[in-house]
Amino acid sequence: MDRERKARLDSIFEAFSIMAEGRYVYVCDMREDLSRWSHLAVDYFDLPSEYMTGAGDIWAERIHPDDLPAYQKSIDGIFAGTDGSHDMQYRARDREGNYAVCTCRGVVLRDGAGTPIYFCGAIQNHGAMSYVDTITGLRSLYGFFDDLKSMSWAHDPGTVLLLGLSSFSTINDLYGYSFGNDVLRVLGNYLTQTFAGRGSVYRMDGTKYAVISHSLDAAEMQAVYRQLQLDVRHHFSVGEESVGLTLNAGLVVANTFDISAETIYTCLKYAYSRSKTQLHGHCVVFTDDVTAESRHYLDLLNRIRADVTQDCRGFYLCYQPIVDAQTDRLTGMEALLRWRDESGTVPPDRFVPVLEQDSVFPVLGHWILHRAMTDARRLLDRWPDLVVNVNLSYTQLEHSGFVDEVLDLLEETGLPPQNLCLELTERCKMLDKALLKTTFRTLRRCGIRIAVDDFGTGFSSLGILRDLPVTCIKVDREYVKNVETSSRDCKTVKWISELASAFHMEVCVEGVETAAMRDLLRQYHVARFQGYLYSRPIPFEQFWEKYHEA
Repeated sequence: MDRERKARLDSIFEAFSIMAEGRYVYVCDMREDLSRWSHLAVDYFDLPSEYMTGAGDIWAERIHPDDLPAYQKSIDGIFAGTDGSHDMQYRARDREGNYAVCTCRGVVLRDGAGTPIYFCGAIQNHGAMSYVDTITGLRSLYGFFDDLKSMSWAHDPGTVLLLGLSSFSTINDLYGYSFGNDVLRVLGNYLTQTFAGRGSVYRMDGTKYAVISHSLDAAEMQAVYRQLQLDVRHHFSVGEESVGLTLNAGLVVANTFDISAETIYTCLKYAYSRSKTQLHGHCVVFTDDVTAESRHYLDLLNRIRADVTQDCRGFYLCYQPIVDAQTDRLTGMEALLRWRDESGTVPPDRFVPVLEQDSVFPVLGHWILHRAMTDARRLLDRWPDLVVNVNLSYTQLEHSGFVDEVLDLLEETGLPPQNLCLELTERCKMLDKALLKTTFRTLRRCGIRIAVDDFGTGFSSLGILRDLPVTCIKVDREYVKNVETSSRDCKTVKWISELASAFHMEVCVEGVETAAMRDLLRQYHVARFQGYLYSRPIPFEQFWEKYHEA
C-alpha cells in the first residue's frame, strides 16, 4: 500500500479514535482490504497486528460459531456494496480462549461516485465496559492506560509494576475454568489489600495485573513483590483449597513525561518477559537507575516506536556478503537492520529485544522482509543463485498469517522462494516447537530455505535439527574467534560440521576475519563463510557497487 493511502487510513483512524471512548476502533481501506485496528483490541483478542490484510476473515476466526453466520452475512453485504452499515452483537474469543460479548457498529464511507472506499466503526467489549474487569472488579487495561497518560500530563512520577502468573493453564486443567476465575478474583483482592494506600491495582490481559504507585520507589516496590511471591506460593488459598502460585514481574520507573504510555507498556512487557523466561520470576527493573542514560534510552525507544508507525521512517538495511568457502565466490547476503535519526545510527540489539514486545513490531517485520526481498531481486540478473538471509522475530512466527505474508511478499517482489533463507534466532525459543515445525515445514514445501542462527547458543540443540526442516547451520563467531590457537575451537567446528553433514545440512561459519582463519576452516566440511574478511555490513547501494558491477 502506498504511503499516501496509508496516511489517509491513519488520519481516519485517529479521527474515529477521538470519538470512540472506551471502544476498539477499526478502519478498513476497502479497495486494498487493509485495516487498522486499536492496539487494545490487538492485545485483548490476540490479533496479528494493528495493520491487517483481510481483517474481516481474521476477526471471523474469533467469533463464536453460533454467531458467525449472522456476522458473515453482514460483512458480505458490506463488501458487496449492498449494505451501508453494520450493527450487531456477538461473542468474540479473547487470547485466553474466553468469549466476551461485543457490540459492533460501523458505517461505509463512499466517494463522489458512490463507490465504497472505507468501512469504519467501533467495537464495544462489554467485558471491559466502564473500565472495570468483570471477574475481579478491578480497573481494566483501559483504566491503566488512562491513568498512565494522566501521570504524564500531570508530571506525576511513579513506579509501574506488571506481574502475572506462570502455568495458570495447569490450574484450569486441574480444577476447571470456574475455579480459575476464583483464583484471579482472590488474587486481585489480595493485591488490592497489599497496595491499599500505596498504589492502584489493575487487571490486565490474561493472568496479569499492574500496579501504579506514587509513594513506593523501585526498591520498595521490589521488596513488596518479593513478599508477595512468598505469600502466594506458600499461603494462598481459594475457599478450602490451597493453591501455590508462581509470579513473574517487570518494573518501570515512570519519571520521563515525554514518553508515551504505549512505550512504557512495551518496556514493562519486555521486563516481564525476561522475568518469566530467563530469571525465574525475579522482578526485572527496566531501568535499574534513574540516570541521564536511562532517560535517553527510553526517549530513544519512544522515537523508534513512533518511526515504525510512520512507514518505518529512519530504518534501513545493511547487507553482509556470504561466500562459498572454497572459492570465495558470492552466494548470498544477510540483511541486518539499522535505525538512524539526527543523533546517529543505532544497532538493532539496542532496541529490537524490547520492541518485539510491542504491537507495532509486525509492521517493522513486514517492512524488513519486503525491503530485503526487493533488494535481492535486483541482484538476480548478475547473481541468479544469490540467497538473501533474513532474521525472524518470535512475534512474527507466532502469528497465524505469517506464512501467507511471506508468500504474498515473494509474489509481490518477484523473488523466487529458493532465493530466500529465513533465520531462526535465539529469542524464538519462546515459541512452541509444534508451531515452529508446522510453520517451517510449510515454508520448506514452498522452496524457502531455513537456517539456525548462532548455532551453539542456548536455543540450538539436537532436537531442533531433528525436528525442524533446517537447511543451514550458522556457527556462532564465539566458536571460531580463537580457532587459529585453540584446539578446542577446532574440534568444536569439526564436530558441528560432521553433525550437519549427518543431517544433510550446510554449515556457514560467521566471524571469519583473517585469511589464516579462512584457510584453517577450509579443512572442515564448511560450505559458506561470512565475516569482516569479506566485508562489514554495508548499505545496499554500496553492496550493489561492490558486487553487481564487479
